[in-house]
Amino acid sequence: MRFEISHRTTYRYSEAVVQSQHVIHLAARSTRHQSTHRHSLIIEPAPTFRHDASDAFANPVTMIEIELPHQDLVIHSRAIIETARAVAVDEAGTMPWDRLDEALYGGAGSIDLDVVQFRCPSQQTSPTLGIADYAAQSFLPGRPVIEASRDLMGRIHHDFTFDATATDVSTPITQVFAQRRGVCQDFAHLALACLRALRVPARYVSGYILTRPPPGQPKLQGADASHAWIDVWSPEYGWLGLDPTNAIAAGEEHIIIANGREYNDVSPISGVLLGGGEHTVGVSVDVIVAA
Repeated sequence: MRFEISHRTTYRYSEAVVQSQHVIHLAARSTRHQSTHRHSLIIEPAPTFRHDASDAFANPVTMIEIELPHQDLVIHSRAIIETARAVAVDEAGTMPWDRLDEALYGGAGSIDLDVVQFRCPSQQTSPTLGIADYAAQSFLPGRPVIEASRDLMGRIHHDFTFDATATDVSTPITQVFAQRRGVCQDFAHLALACLRALRVPARYVSGYILTRPPPGQPKLQGADASHAWIDVWSPEYGWLGLDPTNAIAAGEEHIIIANGREYNDVSPISGVLLGGGEHTVGVSVDVIVAA
């Protein structure tokens, strides 16, 4: 499938920002199932300095500095991205989760650090004993890792309620776990905490998912949003996407932007300001199937 994506973020400040620096994760990474045909990043006011590179997780990243005093900042990302259908997966044929050490540490003394690093808890994905016990209900001894992970996704989808008013980006997973409510970012963090409690390699994925309006109603412009899910690793298939918010495997309607240990690694826009006072943020996202 081919998608046209528009992601426009507008910051309005009560006082002038004298200088600002920002890190931007809005360009899509290339994968075996995804390629970018075109991407542009329009920034107003124009940055004094801009550097495009790759971050520590091989995601495209843009770093900018703005030295022109301003009270409005617009960052508008536009892209055409093509995705392909994922290969069929035999979930029951994947390695048992409690034997993953054999694949990660058993070969001639070599360790794949790109995988092993995602077994470790991060600031937003540190499990409690309660979370570990919740995960263990899916990860019975000897159960195949992807089969168990899919079971965990289904339980999170069943046990937790999507509620956009219940949390914000700083809400800890202990609160999400206690109140059984949150959004896609929270469910991804909770799933990661569960998996990392059992030392199963898993990483956070930020991106978009194609949404459809109710039958008979037009799709509202700007009404889409960023999405989050996770990747789980098995030696047979490498990284496989699982979406706990929707209890499905990530497919060709999931568009990947970046992956990392947690949201803070791949926040769409982060930065530091000199000045600015109070501020408001407006975000408008469109994900459209291209002709």
